[in-house]
Amino acid sequence: MDGSRMVTVSALQFACSDDINTNVDKAERLVRDAHKKGANIILIQELFEGYYFCQAQREDFFLRAKPYKEHPTIIRMQKLAKELGVVIPVSFFEEANNAHYNSIAIIDADGTDLGLYRKSHIPDGPGYQEKFYFNPGDTGFKVFQTKFAKIGVAICWDQWFPEAARAMVLQGAEILFYPTAIGSEPQDQVLDSSDHWKRVMQGHAGANVVPLVASNRIGKEIIKTEHGDSAITFYGNSFIAGPTGEIVASANAVDEDILVAEFDLDKIKLKRQSWGVFRDRRPELYKVLLTLDGQIPPS
Repeated sequence: MDGSRMVTVSALQFACSDDINTNVDKAERLVRDAHKKGANIILIQELFEGYYFCQAQREDFFLRAKPYKEHPTIIRMQKLAKELGVVIPVSFFEEANNAHYNSIAIIDADGTDLGLYRKSHIPDGPGYQEKFYFNPGDTGFKVFQTKFAKIGVAICWDQWFPEAARAMVLQGAEILFYPTAIGSEPQDQVLDSSDHWKRVMQGHAGANVVPLVASNRIGKEIIKTEHGDSAITFYGNSFIAGPTGEIVASANAVDEDILVAEFDLDKIKLKRQSWGVFRDRRPELYKVLLTLDGQIPPS
């Protein structure tokens, strides 16, 4: 036994139009290019079928939602994954009867749909009015056994919560993936959260001793709202972090990019085991995490 299990991961970064076919064509082109670079697991950004529509609260935008089963973009990516022998998490706006979710389907390297994760943490602020569209996810945090690795996948705002990362790694996730749509703040054009955004996720990688992949979009998107036009300039900065939180590949704020990095999962597993952060956990002391106000009711 050589103690080596190599996997190559990729994060894509591109600007979206508001035309589904154009965006899915672009995603496919970049997936193919990532495969040519040796990628086994390829992450596409959040809600890549169109503009990030959550800048506005508009009834007509619910028409963008589609049911999970027989979703045309998922089916297309299943065929692509099978052809190339790669794993592709596919983000989409899900309609489930009268509920709606910000969801992701995990497609294995043989084209099999391994299941669904629904975004758990739903933001609500200027430019990011997701609570108007999305129910809070009900799947819980999950891991998926793919051909190349057991992976945990969460979505955008989830990435600010260390509990989500820890929950996935406790279930055996060897790599964390976060598709994202984040950029400027319409109410404060000088606020740039990109460094904060990266550091938080680098902390997840380091605290859990696993690699982490974050994919974000670029470009300026203008959405008509009930109060006039709203604009967000998405700041890219997609990156791949190693198991101590170090950034091993990164994109800039403006250019289309394909990031690729290779990891030895068996070597990282030994580091994770020997570092002791999972050996020395004290779950019985963490009950306060099950509260909102930090007050544990008397038993």
